[in-house]
Amino acid sequence: MVIIALTLIVLLIGFGWVSYNKAAHPKWQVPRETFPDEWRDILNSEVLFYSSLDEAQKTRFELKIQEFLLNYRITGVKTDVSLTDKLLVASSAIIPIFGFDSWKYPNIREVLLYPDTFNENYEFEGESQRRILGMVGNQSMEGIMILSKEALRLGFKNESDKQNTAIHEFVHLIDKSDGEIDGLPKVLMDKQYALPWIDLMSKEIDRIYDERSDINPYGATNRAEFLSVISEYFFERPKLLEEKHPEIYALLEKIFNQQMADRNLSKKGSLIGRNDPCVCSSGEKFKRCCGSVHYKK
Repeated sequence: MVIIALTLIVLLIGFGWVSYNKAAHPKWQVPRETFPDEWRDILNSEVLFYSSLDEAQKTRFELKIQEFLLNYRITGVKTDVSLTDKLLVASSAIIPIFGFDSWKYPNIREVLLYPDTFNENYEFEGESQRRILGMVGNQSMEGIMILSKEALRLGFKNESDKQNTAIHEFVHLIDKSDGEIDGLPKVLMDKQYALPWIDLMSKEIDRIYDERSDINPYGATNRAEFLSVISEYFFERPKLLEEKHPEIYALLEKIFNQQMADRNLSKKGSLIGRNDPCVCSSGEKFKRCCGSVHYKK
């Protein structure tokens, strides 16, 4: 009996995150309608990750998109939310966890879309310092994610900048699923990779501080921000990441259970240069404004 009890405890610990997900979604809705052609056209046009998948993978991605939109709210705050916006939010959630069939976000119920960047008081109007592109809520805002709609769209429009605000924030939620945001997504990561990952993070953060890294400097804020920043790089420019940082890339493949460098993420649309005017109409260059990236967890 003791052996059986211990075995059950181990199993519960090992699969605790699955149980947590089920408990968080007792009324989880399952899609019952076919995936609309209009949605498929938007995904093919706007989401390179989706267009790089084979037909079977696309079908699975579509199912996950439907599930997300059935079970999580997307609300515009003083801004309209288009079908494209909804599909981009859902895609941002699905991309990091696409390697895991049963994943459900246990720590979010709603995504708020703001029309522009905002400050720590959630203000997106006026002359106050508004540099935040995305935020995972805490305390009274627990279960809420806030995204700048412009940043959401830019993350899928510009494939050359290694940045995607919404993916960044959903990786924070993955990181947070084990109870703390510390750059160690224990719900995805096998224990044997934890120490090598901590070592790689520490070394690369030092390189960022010494200005010897091409990784977004915001990643040096702490380990949690490093994980989210490098995950953007992994999903946006995987071949470049593999070339520049092979050890980091190899561990991220194991963490996310995806071989991103094998995907054909061909370029499309107009790209925004670092010296171009910023899309948020601040009057500053992109590299000194939204291109510098400011997130809050």
